[in-house]
Amino acid sequence: MTPPVKPSGEAPVRHNLLVLATLSLLMGFASISTDFYLPALPAMAISLRASSGTLEYTVSGYLIGFSVGQLFWGPIGDRHGRRVPVGVGLVLFMIGSAGCALAGGAASMIGWRLVQAVGACAGVVLARAMVRDLYAGHRAAQMLSTLLTVMAIAPLVGPLLGAQIMALAGWRAIFWTLVGVGVLTFAALFLLPDTLPPARRNAEKLSHAFMRYGTLLRERRLLAYMGAGGFYYAGTFAYVAGSPFAFITYHHVPPRFYGVLFGAGIIGIMATNAINARIVRRLGGDRLLLRGTAAAALAGIVLAVDARTGWGGLVGLVVPVFLYIAATGFIVANAIAGAMAMFPERAGAVSALVGSVQYGGGILGSALVGALADDTPWPMGLVIALCGLGALLCARLRGAPG
Repeated sequence: MTPPVKPSGEAPVRHNLLVLATLSLLMGFASISTDFYLPALPAMAISLRASSGTLEYTVSGYLIGFSVGQLFWGPIGDRHGRRVPVGVGLVLFMIGSAGCALAGGAASMIGWRLVQAVGACAGVVLARAMVRDLYAGHRAAQMLSTLLTVMAIAPLVGPLLGAQIMALAGWRAIFWTLVGVGVLTFAALFLLPDTLPPARRNAEKLSHAFMRYGTLLRERRLLAYMGAGGFYYAGTFAYVAGSPFAFITYHHVPPRFYGVLFGAGIIGIMATNAINARIVRRLGGDRLLLRGTAAAALAGIVLAVDARTGWGGLVGLVVPVFLYIAATGFIVANAIAGAMAMFPERAGAVSALVGSVQYGGGILGSALVGALADDTPWPMGLVIALCGLGALLCARLRGAPG
């Protein structure tokens, strides 16, 4: 790792593996909170006496909290520093996880998932801002790719571990495990430096900071970056919500093997993030963003055709889904870095806005799959195809690649 840039005249912050691991864990809370319990969704539907479509709304409910919560944590982090708000968010995450473990019905499960999400998103949005506090330009994109590669371990092992926990102790034990993850992360937080010292914090009132979102939303290039990520995340969470039923219920894949199929896409993410970190300086983040969205759009179209016609069976779903998910490495880090580079002095707020749009897209994607659910993979394939095309359109509207 090369030394970070000096942020606004401050001495460089020294990094070590513990800091890298903690930032990766914080950024991975979105995946950890969802991927762990995906193999348990069919069993949860039976236990809570709910339909598959209703249980898919637990993903949408989580994304609502995750999307809206970021809009608050970003300005709070710009005003009060990074570490204290992350700690408060972790406490909320643990409370929400415990509530999920004790839930007696689908409605309460959705509500506690929302609380869990509001807490989890603090770590995600402020970890991205920490990267921008320390790095600029292509180095920010490289570091985000590195962190995304490391944190991809969570969704890789999450479904596998979740399936094993469910087999041994039932689906409620999965959420108690998440409480434990929150406790460990809270302890590690004390070893993480606050990358935004008091001299560089934004002193304006939070109400003014919220109103400035309107100014940011008038920037066409920023909207394009956010749109590319938002559409892509909509397709990604359409897969997250629809794949357990498409694979386990429709194609009769045993729950313990679902994690293997899900993990294949995560390996693709890790590979493309590693490639992106190596070549982004030479090719530029904008050019890689455009190529990544083009690959995602093509994979989505193939997936929709296979899901509609049944061509290729299970393999006909797995291969294009793998290609779509693998495109993450060229889309997410470059979209975030490109957006935050436009307003480095407001990294927290921009990170929050970008993340809110991304996970807001996830709300739409997962909700559409739930609303269109017909016990076949077709709704998932259709939504992913449309979202891939939307991401490509936004990447092109951003302007010529740099």
